[in-house]
Amino acid sequence: MSDCIFCEIIAGLSPANFIYQDGFCVVFMDIHPVNPGHALVVPRQHAVLLPELDTATVGHLLKIAQQVDNALRHSGLRSEGVNLFLADGRSAGQDVMHVHLHVIPRFDGDGHHLRFSPSYHTPASTSELGQNAEMIRKQMK
Repeated sequence: MSDCIFCEIIAGLSPANFIYQDGFCVVFMDIHPVNPGHALVVPRQHAVLLPELDTATVGHLLKIAQQVDNALRHSGLRSEGVNLFLADGRSAGQDVMHVHLHVIPRFDGDGHHLRFSPSYHTPASTSELGQNAEMIRKQMK
């Protein structure tokens, strides 16, 4: 896909600092890191949304993210914790329309926070949770 920066990186047409490559995915450094060591796990196959990928590829992405997580913790870079983050769709914050899993090293006092709206602190009713669960359950394949 010619207008996708991640496809260009995978094809070797745009530069990146690669950590890992195999037949299913690549891992390279994020050019806008939350913290030093912030990496992206990206499938070679172009897909905008996670459900467009087959389950084997999704499982492989998570397996490689786990390995990057472990490598970060032993790399000498500051990493007291790790966030795995995947924004699936523009409304979820996806800025590059190619599936990618962020592996973000975190440490106390790094100044970055995941913020929820005020409604997060009000628990949903049992009835609402049940109705929502049923609507999703009907669509599980």
